[in-house]
Amino acid sequence: MPSSNICWGIEIGYGAIKALKLQADGDDLTVLDFAIINHPKVLSTPEIDKDDAMRVTLGTLASRYDLSGATIAISIPGHQSFARFAKLPPVEAKKIPDIVKFEAVQQIPFPLDEVEWDFQTFASDDTPEVEVGIFAVTTKRINDLLTMLGDVGVTPDLATLSPIAAYNALANDLSFTEKTPGTIILDIGAVATDLIIADAGRVWVRTFPIGGHQFTEALVNTFKLSYSKAEKLKKEAEQTKHARHVFQAMRPVFGDLVQEVQRSIGYYQSIHPEAELERLIGLGSTFKLPGLRKYLKQQLQLDVYRMEQFKRLSVDGPQAGEFQGASLNLATAYGLAVQALGKGTLQANLMPVAVVREAMWKRKAPWFAAAAGLAAAASGSMFIRPLMDNTALTGAETPPVISQVVRDAAREAQRAEEAGVTASGEADLRADAIVKLFEGREVYARVLSDAGHMLTHANLLAAGDAQMEVPEGEEAFSLVTLDAQFVSDEEKIGSAAPAAGGWGGGGGEGWGGEGGFGEGGFGEGGFSEGGMGRGGRPPARPEPTAEPENDDPMSKIKDKRRIRVRMEIETGSTSNYIIDDTIMVWLKEQMGKRDGAPYTIVIADKPWIKGESIGASTGTRGGAVRPGSRRPGLRPPRAFGGEGGGGEGGGFGGGEGGGFTPTRGTTGRTGPAPALDQLAPIEAPAAEAKGERQRYVVTWYAVLDPIEQEDDS
Repeated sequence: MPSSNICWGIEIGYGAIKALKLQADGDDLTVLDFAIINHPKVLSTPEIDKDDAMRVTLGTLASRYDLSGATIAISIPGHQSFARFAKLPPVEAKKIPDIVKFEAVQQIPFPLDEVEWDFQTFASDDTPEVEVGIFAVTTKRINDLLTMLGDVGVTPDLATLSPIAAYNALANDLSFTEKTPGTIILDIGAVATDLIIADAGRVWVRTFPIGGHQFTEALVNTFKLSYSKAEKLKKEAEQTKHARHVFQAMRPVFGDLVQEVQRSIGYYQSIHPEAELERLIGLGSTFKLPGLRKYLKQQLQLDVYRMEQFKRLSVDGPQAGEFQGASLNLATAYGLAVQALGKGTLQANLMPVAVVREAMWKRKAPWFAAAAGLAAAASGSMFIRPLMDNTALTGAETPPVISQVVRDAAREAQRAEEAGVTASGEADLRADAIVKLFEGREVYARVLSDAGHMLTHANLLAAGDAQMEVPEGEEAFSLVTLDAQFVSDEEKIGSAAPAAGGWGGGGGEGWGGEGGFGEGGFGEGGFSEGGMGRGGRPPARPEPTAEPENDDPMSKIKDKRRIRVRMEIETGSTSNYIIDDTIMVWLKEQMGKRDGAPYTIVIADKPWIKGESIGASTGTRGGAVRPGSRRPGLRPPRAFGGEGGGGEGGGFGGGEGGGFTPTRGTTGRTGPAPALDQLAPIEAPAAEAKGERQRYVVTWYAVLDPIEQEDDS
């Protein structure tokens, strides 16, 4: 955890010292100060004493800026450290540190007691594998850097690799997630380039020895200049009239840079074949070289961007414009401060444990002294205070008000008991029941989605099969109505009817019911008295003589919560196999477990019923009135149903408990309004009259409870 909400991030580079001071206020970060102090000469200049030049620049930073009272984080250049990555076998989380230590011994080219190292794991929900990044620096190198900082009075709290800091900066500023497009971060420094790949929540790092120094050397060799003049020419390349010649001189280095980037991308994709890298973001002063962005875009076939400003940092006052111009060079310092404030995605810290412990004790020393004084004072009071309190308590009398309050409390308790208000009562769960009405809303949305996918898939199959005989210019299927109704545990779904007044009326007994397909349906009085069923009540439903077969899918869901989905589908095809070869193909493919689905699709032995044909001129089915219409000469003007059929105007079903397709807001002549667990049926708008079309009713179940899967073995 950060010891302060104010932090300095200090990048110690070969071209300059870059520092950024941030203050955290919740998720907001404010820039308090920043600095870019160039070395007297670039540290890659031949024959320069790097340590002396570095010490001078650090001294300038410490003298000009107040570094006290804030957490300090420093960077270690990528080419002076190690970053290795490996995949771990699936193991328990508590065993990961031991396996990582074994990997560190294999990956780090030094004995572990001679390095400071840390690691970061990357896990994904898509795979059980765990990847680990191992980061290390030799103890000697980090101690030399800490000694140099100590000489100018700077004691850091955190040290990490420059590429880790660069990633933390962009991950925070651009809000990286596992869904963020694959991104390559290219930080071109003075003597080396850090390439960081951020993809699907993973991070991968490689550093290769090509940087601004190599571009300067190319100018030295081409134009026979001194190193300092070549460095100046490189920085002013865009303004000089010889810009084209300068670019041509540096072109071989451009080619080497692109080759190393391509090698890195190729290696990463060899270990992560599913990776899709879509963009490259450039950092560092070298990225300002003319033509570099265009060259990288042409060679890599990626979108190439340059970090021009930070989105999540606010700067007030006259420094705002200057800070924006310096953003390209402050990314690493930004990432260091973000990590020190506890907001970094990667948290590797390479500070030696002994140094961290010493700094911790120094900060806590004043608190120890204060604690010792408090302990001494408390020890004295342990003997004096109890004696004084006991003497005062013994000599004190009980105040009358206390006795009065005790008596009043006893009297009120007795009255409450006599009134019965203290007895246990039943909980009123009506509010909880109302809240639970919203549960499972997404299930019906998924039912609608599956119905749409079913029809789309069926239309594609029919369009590709000439034997389906689909009229030219028409789609094979169109949806007329869709009804989805929750089926309770008490309802039966064997060979009997759909529950609650499914096709007939009278409470849904079998396929008939009063005026349904039972007695008075297609039987006695079928097409005479009462049209499609105006007869009497059906005989009692016979008890099943045997349990359903084990391989019957309906037998497995008889005690499951489920939604019965009925779809009335219209088609212009005259094929006898149109439903089996299209709709049923999709349903059978979707049976069983599906990733992310809230239910399992189950179909019965006879999942569809063929209706009557529909004439082109009247828009009615033979013998049954289309919902919302009347057909002359049909007695009486009702659809399948008879008594309790579908209300005035007819329709599919109705009767007690609702039906298949309520028409004009009715639910049957005697039935109540639809229950809260029934999705309002969806009826397609009237279509333009076409040739003769056939209607089918397809029924399937969306089973909400898990279904035991049979062992294929």
